[in-house]
Amino acid sequence: MSKTAAQTLRSASRIPSRLLAVALACALPFGAALADEYDNVEQLIQQRKFEEGLAQADRFLREKPQDLQMRFLKGVASLEAGRRPEAIAIFEQITRDAPNLPEPYNNLAVIYAGQGDFDKARSVLERAIRTNSSYATAYENLGDVYARLASEAYGKALQLDKGNAAVQPKLALIRTLFSTQASAMAGGKGGTTVAKAPTPTPAPAVVAKAPPPPPPAPPAVAPAPAPTVVAKAPEPAPAPAPAKPPVAAPTPAPAPVPAPAPAAAPTPAPAPAATAAPKPAEPAPAPAPKPDAAAGERSEITAAVNAWANAWSKQDMDGYLAAYAPNFDPADGASRSAWEKERRARIVGKNSISVQVEGLNVDVQGDKATAKFRQRYRSDRLNVSSRKTLEMQRVHGKWRIVKETVGG
Repeated sequence: MSKTAAQTLRSASRIPSRLLAVALACALPFGAALADEYDNVEQLIQQRKFEEGLAQADRFLREKPQDLQMRFLKGVASLEAGRRPEAIAIFEQITRDAPNLPEPYNNLAVIYAGQGDFDKARSVLERAIRTNSSYATAYENLGDVYARLASEAYGKALQLDKGNAAVQPKLALIRTLFSTQASAMAGGKGGTTVAKAPTPTPAPAVVAKAPPPPPPAPPAVAPAPAPTVVAKAPEPAPAPAPAKPPVAAPTPAPAPVPAPAPAAAPTPAPAPAATAAPKPAEPAPAPAPKPDAAAGERSEITAAVNAWANAWSKQDMDGYLAAYAPNFDPADGASRSAWEKERRARIVGKNSISVQVEGLNVDVQGDKATAKFRQRYRSDRLNVSSRKTLEMQRVHGKWRIVKETVGG
């Protein structure tokens, strides 16, 4: 794959600063000092000072070697600096440590596509979409990879069958698409948006040749209409011939038989007197529906999740931390006290915070429950949306959070 073709795929490093790592921004707690460290490295990357950015990231990671945010930024800097093997190693390790984050998969796909390994790029992009079905960048890149695979397939078909007229316009359309992208990039648009190709005349589908049509069948003769059947009145039975006399006397001519008088319409039999139908037995009253215990539990959990989000929005740390159970397990493996300290540093002092819960789905299993929803987070620094899963447990009669993950 040429360099121009590789640049049609969007890397997470090209997302603006405030949206660089959508899932990481909500998943990883960090204080104001740490945020400044991230901003400094990101600014160096945007200024194309990749070596300085890598040096600063390495200094940070010597003290915090498991910090996902800084490891991700180091991978971006390595990719932009042309250190592909190093970038691949970093992003692959992040996918093992945090498999629910789609951005590392996306950047791996950009690298693989740049090396011409479209099958591998397709595979990791599909994994990115499985972790976050609303990650639009992965869908766009997957479309570009499929287009490249189609171009290779059409080219191979034309190589094997040069007279195939149906393949030629399809291959020309794909090449037009990528040449349009290259022109957009040459004009300074960066290749982050795929230009639309002009609508071509649709190429004929490849179908097997049909056999010659059979000779036309002789025109069908319309059947004669069936005669209308008219019910006739029954004809009277003929009068019996008179018995011959026993004597051999000449038989007198029989008198003409008068025409039978038309039969009188039969008098309908009187309808039987209507008898009162027996009164049906009254149905037994339906049993009253049993109260749905799970519905009450779901209502309590919904209220607990909304109270957690409201406390976060109001920067009410007492209410926010009270939403977590004593046995809450921080995602980064930190202790409870260290986690609370970092959360306070990240939440308190913002000009404004808004946390909205959308599409909440609650599954209750006894004293445990899972709440899945889309979280929309806004502050003076970030405006992001991500999938969130809260594993909850009833503790002393109240539902509390025991585990929190992003992207599930």
